[in-house]
Formats: sequence, C-alpha cells, structure tokens
Amino acid sequence: MDKSEYERLERMYVYERGLFEEGCASIAGVDEVGRGSLAGPVVACAVILPKDCFIENVNDSKKLSSKKRVDLTSLIKERAADIAFGMVMPAEIDAINILNASLKAMEMAVDSLKMKPDAVLADGNRGLTFNGRNLSIVKGDQKSLSIASASIIAKVFRDSLMRAYDKLFPGYDLSQNKGYGVKKHIEAIKAIGHCPIHRMSFLKNILNKNENGNDE
Repeated sequence: MDKSEYERLERMYVYERGLFEEGCASIAGVDEVGRGSLAGPVVACAVILPKDCFIENVNDSKKLSSKKRVDLTSLIKERAADIAFGMVMPAEIDAINILNASLKAMEMAVDSLKMKPDAVLADGNRGLTFNGRNLSIVKGDQKSLSIASASIIAKVFRDSLMRAYDKLFPGYDLSQNKGYGVKKHIEAIKAIGHCPIHRMSFLKNILNKNENGNDE
C-alpha cells in the first residue's frame, strides 16, 4: 500500500479511531442500498472490522467498478469480525415509506450481528435505535471505512439479488438496471405493466400517465 492510499484510509478512519480511544471495543458500520430503486428490496449491511483494519481501495461503493466491489467484498469478508444483513421488501416499503424502510433495514442488520457492537456508525442524518454510542454521518460511505465496507457488501449482495429477479421477471432488464428508473425500465413498465417486486408507491406517476395516455 503506497503512502497516499494509507493516508486516504487514515482520513476515513477518524470516527473509528475516536471511538476506540473512548474505550469502545467493537464498532459497526452500517449502510443501505436500493433506496431510489423502482423495484426490489432495500438492503442494508452492518460490518464490524477489527481495530486498525485497513483494506486497500475501500471507498464509497458508488465510486468503484462492479469488479472492484466484488473483489473487495471477498477481502472484507475475510478480515471482518462480523457481518450481517437487513432487508425490507417492496410491499413494506409502500406501507411505511422508503425512509422508514431504510432505517428499519439498517437496524435489522445491526440487530442481526452475532457480535454486539459498543458503537454504531450509520450512513445518513437519522440516528438508529441502538443502546450504545450511535453516530449518523452524512455521506458516511465517503468518511468512514466501516460504513464504506458495509456499502460495498450491501451493493454486491443486492446486485446479485436483482440478477436473480431478472430471471423470475424478464422484460425489465433488472440484471442491468438493478431496478432503478432508467429509460428502458420505465418503457418496459409502460408496455407490460408492473411485476410483484415493483414498489407501487414509486410507480404512481408512471402508471397514471400511462393510463391517461399521456406518456409521451
């Protein structure tokens, strides 16, 4: 690892180092993916890394290629002390709204850890329900190694899930768009309708325009 990469990782370790210095023995980073998707669940991952665990190239998952995310997922899983997931399905997203669903998925991930952390670092600006040190960090996947690690694993997990859904519900190109509202996906919804994993609360405008004949 060269000096510039080590220094970058050190900058992403400020929150963890501060919590360790306060006496925390284990720290979980948690993040969710799929919040803006039209289809599929919102998936969260919680990761506990050992102290001073620097894994080269760990970063915000959105800044990494698909191959790099997969490679890093293997490395993180090898070195992590614990990893767990939380998932909220489309019907519940429609019922409780995407913000509450995202928070619930992250809390589920933390609750599912075998090793109970002393502190939790969560991406976003809303604190989780957790009996311990609990920090929410805006753009945390860019500022915390633990959160970035969680974002990478969650992204790889959800992408794999959406590829499986593509085989169950063909025609929407889910393996490529992962459920997000790209042009081809929206055109497919207008042409063949929705499927069981679409979030109906996200499709209101698309479906209303289609029903009214004003989809151009």
